[in-house]
Amino acid sequence: MGNLKFRSEYGIVPALDLESVEDIRRVVEDTCDVEGVVGFKLGMAGALRLGLANAVRSIREITDLPILYDHQKAGLDIPDMAKKFCAICREAGVDGLILFPLAGPSAVAEFVTHSQRQELSPILGGDFPMVEYKVSGGGYVVDDGPTRILEHGFKMGVEHFIVPSTNLEGVRRVSELLSTPSRKPTLLMTGIGTMGGSIRDAFAAAPGCSCYAIVGRAVYASDSPKEAAKVLGDAALCFA
Repeated sequence: MGNLKFRSEYGIVPALDLESVEDIRRVVEDTCDVEGVVGFKLGMAGALRLGLANAVRSIREITDLPILYDHQKAGLDIPDMAKKFCAICREAGVDGLILFPLAGPSAVAEFVTHSQRQELSPILGGDFPMVEYKVSGGGYVVDDGPTRILEHGFKMGVEHFIVPSTNLEGVRRVSELLSTPSRKPTLLMTGIGTMGGSIRDAFAAAPGCSCYAIVGRAVYASDSPKEAAKVLGDAALCFA
């Protein structure tokens, strides 16, 4: 099992959707000591440009905060790829894997299982903060598909889930659906800032859950990533 632990019950996770090691290091150096910053999401652009292990090594030289790898979006593959993918990510030194196993129940089972076997924390998602993603908005994914993925993962012991902050009713539904007297889900929320999501509204929709906002351009494209992270971190910590 993965044992992903954040240093506070609420917070933000800056997304490092950057291509150069200099830009990645700059954002990490500016924000890793900011109160409320609990980890970093490393994106595919940096991993492809630098190599996943090299990108992780560059971050580890600055901080030991958890690194979540987002392969945009891993898990959407045949189940046989799960073992190879998870082993490579383990060797690279990440702590958690963002997984969107839309390929079906077998994909959910294999990617979650191999993440856990490699002692990586699976962070399970299936929904995007875009109106036209699901059938009801003109897209291709059935409306209840993402929720069924999360339910399957929850039954397998997954503790961390990704939900769009822009759908407050969806946040409430996931929070209620995956909560039991002995277990509360940890929710990582996308779409904060430029896509219209609000930390205050999204966190309030999931009472009792540990909540973290994944923030990208609002931090890394800011003139001062440190100040931007402070503002967002303070907003998250108001729920502590």
